[in-house]
Amino acid sequence: MRLSGGRVLATITPSGNTVVEAVTQALLRDRADVLPIFSRIPVHGGRDPFPDGYDLEGMLRAAELLSHARPDVILWNGSKGGVIGLHHDRDLCARITAATGIPATTSGLALEAAMERRPVRLGLVTPYDDAYQRRLLDAFAARGWLVSAEDHLGLRDNLSYAAVPRATIEAQAGRVAPHCDVLLGWCTNFPLPLLGPDFGGRPVWDATVLGVEAGLATMAR
Repeated sequence: MRLSGGRVLATITPSGNTVVEAVTQALLRDRADVLPIFSRIPVHGGRDPFPDGYDLEGMLRAAELLSHARPDVILWNGSKGGVIGLHHDRDLCARITAATGIPATTSGLALEAAMERRPVRLGLVTPYDDAYQRRLLDAFAARGWLVSAEDHLGLRDNLSYAAVPRATIEAQAGRVAPHCDVLLGWCTNFPLPLLGPDFGGRPVWDATVLGVEAGLATMAR
């Protein structure tokens, strides 16, 4: 266990999220050179008071608090940019860096980079309700990202996403995997990392894992 020294990965996560911290710590379990720290913004329940953008005041306050620990990078590990547009993520990162002097990145920008490196047919697996899933599919299509199969659970409450059993996620992935190149779990409060790095002969991309990997890559630059 590292309590000081090395590099610091600072993460902003929604207040109703119980997955990001656990997954981040698990991914860094064998990285004695990286210390993860966290801050939260108010996002919980089934209603988003900022449906078409970010709570910039809350985000910048969380980033300011994280900056007191002098991290090497600040990561917004949330999937919302996939729906509202990644220009919001770029603007958020620019604002965080301007306010703190610290490089910033997001899960959404990590997915964008992954799709630029390797355009693939995505199999989208989420816990969302019909309306939010439709917004996500439309946003992906607008970017030219092909979703060749999808499966969603119809849930609306943020906390309920994390309570989805592994067997349910495996069933979703099993329905989608035969029809795609890569399985994508696009919700950072959805325990899709339980599937591991591949499932049904398909690589698994997960929003939370992509975010952590982007944070580490940003630190390494």
